[in-house]
This record gives sequence, C-alpha cells and structure tokens, in this order.
Amino acid sequence: MKNMEGKVHSAMDRQCDERSYAAPVDVLMDIGLLDKKELDDWRRGRIPYLEAVCKGNLHKLSAITREMRSYARSKGWKESITEYRQWGAKSRVLRFSKSGDPDIEKSYSTHYCVNKK
Repeated sequence: MKNMEGKVHSAMDRQCDERSYAAPVDVLMDIGLLDKKELDDWRRGRIPYLEAVCKGNLHKLSAITREMRSYARSKGWKESITEYRQWGAKSRVLRFSKSGDPDIEKSYSTHYCVNKK
C-alpha cells in the first residue's frame, strides 16, 4: 500500500497544481483504477454505480479515499462536497457505491481544495 500512497499523493498534488483541487474520481483515473470511458458512461447514467467499473476491490478503494482525506488534512486543504449529477436530459444524482451508504458516497464526492492565500 506504500506505493499506492505515493501514487495518490502525486495525483492529488498534480491536480491541485493544475486546478487548485483534487477529486477522487480523477485520482482513480490518474492511478489507473478507472477508465475515462467508464467514467463518462457512469456520468451519462449507463452504469448504476461507479464502484462497478473500478479496477480495485472495495477495500482498496476505501483505503484510497481514506488516504486522500488524510493527506489533504495534513496539507491543510479544505473539503468540499460535490454533487455529481447525470449528464443529459434526466439529471439525477449519481451513486458511487452499490450500497449507497451516505459515508461512502461522501468519501467519493469530497473534493479537496487548496487554500489560496
């Protein structure tokens, strides 16, 4: 998991350098656990929940979102919950997990924002 921590940190730092925030879905793509096409299919409502197309087991995905939260807090970054809505005509709130557990959904929908001074 040590190697995964480094990948998560690098992805978050890169995203924050480019746009001032890091998002779990983008970290998952950066580290190779989510394909852009599958993300787009989920955003269009073709996939019922994001975890169904991620290339890691639930334990690994949970560890990644925990590591993101821990790293962001160590850097003093602000948390911002973002609602993901389906693209297109039927704009419904998208699910990240099969269970729909509010804590899991929150972990995937939390973006970490660099505090600009």
